Amino acid sequence: MTPAERRPISLLIAALGGEGGGVLSGWIVRAIEHHGLIVQSTSIPGVAQRTGATTYYIETFPIPAAELGGRRPVLSLYPSVGDIDVMVASELIEAGRAIQGGFVTPDRTTLIASTHRAYAIGERTDMADGRFDSVRVLEAANARSARALLSDFSKLAKDNGTSLNAVLLGVVAASSALPIPVTSYEHAIQAQGIAVEPNLAGFQLGLA
Repeated sequence: MTPAERRPISLLIAALGGEGGGVLSGWIVRAIEHHGLIVQSTSIPGVAQRTGATTYYIETFPIPAAELGGRRPVLSLYPSVGDIDVMVASELIEAGRAIQGGFVTPDRTTLIASTHRAYAIGERTDMADGRFDSVRVLEAANARSARALLSDFSKLAKDNGTSLNAVLLGVVAASSALPIPVTSYEHAIQAQGIAVEPNLAGFQLGLA
């Protein structure tokens, strides 16, 4: 298959404001670069009060830059509906928002999401029980994605003294949705130099 016949791989992360989704995005970008691929990323900030997701968008070309003969692919700055290969959501309703927005499709998208809940403003201020139906979101996640990797990754992280982002990074690596070896993800954590051992431990949990 020639480079002209290959399309970029797209990854969208939806996290809660202030949760550290930028760290997860940074690890993935660094891992892709370490593997010698061209990558581009952008972010749209949200707020911690759950009125909107903080999103991070990454595109990479699956052929190493050294094999492109000096050519460079044109990568998008923003995610497009129906055009996402990997969707990562740090919380269940963020996965639901992505599904509702058309970013998760059954012909293409690997959906990785933690199933724990952090209630949104609309849920908290409702005069009765305003909580969204988690079961419906889980059913939609399985029905609307090509593959759904769902679990309470937040509890797994807390029970083992590590970060949710590190666990999610391990799940991304284990999914093989990106053409990146495990060693490049580990390099990204080590290169950042912050809480390296706990983050590597969390990565291994997600990988398993």
